[in-house]
Parts: sequence; structure tokens; C-alpha cells
Amino acid sequence: MLELILGLVLFLGVHSVRIVANDWRSAQIQQRGEKAWKLGYTALSLLGFGLLVWGYGQAQQSPQFLWVTPKGMNHLAALLTLIAFVLLVAAYVPRNAIKAKLRHPMVLGVKVWALAHLLSNNSLADLLLFGSFLVWAVLSFRAARQRDRAHPPAPLTASPSGTALTALTVLIGALAWAGFAFWGHAALIGVRPLG
Repeated sequence: MLELILGLVLFLGVHSVRIVANDWRSAQIQQRGEKAWKLGYTALSLLGFGLLVWGYGQAQQSPQFLWVTPKGMNHLAALLTLIAFVLLVAAYVPRNAIKAKLRHPMVLGVKVWALAHLLSNNSLADLLLFGSFLVWAVLSFRAARQRDRAHPPAPLTASPSGTALTALTVLIGALAWAGFAFWGHAALIGVRPLG
């Protein structure tokens, strides 16, 4: 469990610098250069991610269950993760209406993903992992919205082909979700969420 906690602190800590110390972050980038900042950021993120994956795997070997998961939560989680996949894809497909409307779809996707996993899992390791990501996503979205209000960015608008790009976003998200839900999750995590 210690590895999981350490991994979460390191991974989410690095990803929280912009939330709690955006001015310091900007100063470090100016002082050290963007490449050096990204190199350090990436190295610490990978180390933290590796620790949290390993720690979670170790904790799941002898799980400490905290509650009984209500019936039907796996189905609700499946629906929520479909939404999370579409939001993740929306962060990368240019000029789609989802990103134009929500502005920060990736962080919202993490929020929905974490909530889905909290609803369908019931161990202490699950609570630590997914609860931490949910808290981080809530704070990250709030900080991003505050930055938007303080320094309004150029409006994001869907292009004239935005309807097609939005449909493409949903299609790619749904296909990625299906691939992960039916095959990838079992291959990478060892759990078949949809039987």
C-alpha cells in the first residue's frame, strides 16, 4: 500500500503544480527552459505512475474490502467510462463541439472515469486510487476555469465541419471504449468489466 500512496503523491503531485503553484511553474519554465521542465515533469510522472500501478497491483493481492458494491454498478460504470472515453478523445480532435463547449474535456473525462471506478469497486486500494484521481480532477478543473476567467482564452468554436468532427469524436471514443472494455481491460488489468 505504501508504494501506491507514494506513486499517487508523486504522480498527482507533479500534475498538481499548475493547480497550487502556477506562478512558480511559469518561473521555473522561464528559468530552466521548457525542455528541461518537460523532461523533469515526464520523468517524475513516469516514476509515480509506475509506483502507483505496482502498488495497486500489490494491494489487490490481498484486498481490504470496505463495502458491498450495489447491484448494477458495473453497468453504470460501463456507461460512465464510455462518456469518459468520448471526453478524452474530444481533447484531441480539433474543432469539435464537445471541446468548444466544455473547454477542458480531458479533466472532465478523468473525473467521470474515477467516479465510475469508485462506484463499481470497493477496496481500500480502489478508494485511494480512484478517490485521489477524482479529487485531483475536481481541483484541476476548478483551477483551469479560474485561469480561463482571469485570462480569457480565445473562444473555442466548432468549425463549419464541426458536426462531422463531433460525430467523429464520439465514434472514435465509442470504438476505443469498446476495444478497451471488451479486450484491453482484461489484457492490461486482468479484470473483464463486461463479463
